[in-house]
Amino acid sequence: MVRAAILDDYQNVALKLADWSTVSKDVEVKVFNAPLGGDDAVIKALQGFAIVNMMRERTAFSRKVVEGLPELKLLITTGARNASIDLKACAERGVTVCGTGVFGSPTTGIAIGLMLELTRRIGFENARLKTGSPWQVTLGQDLEGLTLGVLGLGKLGQRVGGVAKAFGMKVIAWSQNLTPEKAKEAGVDYVSKEDLFAKADIVTIHLVLSERSRGLVGAKELGLMKKTGYLINTSRGPIVDEKALIAALKAKSIGGAGLDVFDVEPLPLDHVFRKMDNVVITPHLGYVSEQNYRKYYPDVVEDIRAWLDGKPVRVISA
Repeated sequence: MVRAAILDDYQNVALKLADWSTVSKDVEVKVFNAPLGGDDAVIKALQGFAIVNMMRERTAFSRKVVEGLPELKLLITTGARNASIDLKACAERGVTVCGTGVFGSPTTGIAIGLMLELTRRIGFENARLKTGSPWQVTLGQDLEGLTLGVLGLGKLGQRVGGVAKAFGMKVIAWSQNLTPEKAKEAGVDYVSKEDLFAKADIVTIHLVLSERSRGLVGAKELGLMKKTGYLINTSRGPIVDEKALIAALKAKSIGGAGLDVFDVEPLPLDHVFRKMDNVVITPHLGYVSEQNYRKYYPDVVEDIRAWLDGKPVRVISA
């Protein structure tokens, strides 16, 4: 029987959200509910597994990991791409890499939710009331009339921009590939990178992490923001220079930040973000919705069955 590992199932739902009966006679499944750790720990834990199912980028499959797992034959990632997989190493070792479909745009809700928490402090006031604190101390700021700067106007950026417009916000956008014509088609105003950071009351990041986008938001960009401005990052941590952001938050040169993603995940227990009162943090919840998971795991089962039958589907190539 082939051994299969399901990684990083933090909510312990992988076996509940899909029908595994189509592969149960051929595959022995082991679920890992907690992070495995660094490369060496991953290699040690996954010896003997021919199939590994990743949950997004929670566990990286570097060349070292791929080469340290000689029995690995099928690597499945939830979603259609995964920057934490060394696809070239997989190809060289004969490891088939497959993806899954996705559902909707769950990151939109997290991005808007972070904006609402920073401006209206819903969670903060909820926590105060439940601890018996006096009634109401927040003077909130309405999103209506504010300017949202969207950094990256792809599918997700457009969706967030659309919600923002429903709140009565003005939406401006910039990215390295965006043109005034594309912005106009999306119903938003095209601006330069400098103007986006200078004019926006809230900047929200919706870019894919790449060598071009890594560190794209640094001290210079943060220095252009309004003192009352907020930065939202639901994309990937390294797009923002973390040291520069911490410095800006400590100096109160920007109003605050809403962060769902970080340079190191899970976020270390002693990280300064956990102690700052002008930062709202969530544990990379962007893609973590029931509907998305109900798409992910049935597709994982389908990927396994297809591979066992010698007809792999949704193959991801280098």
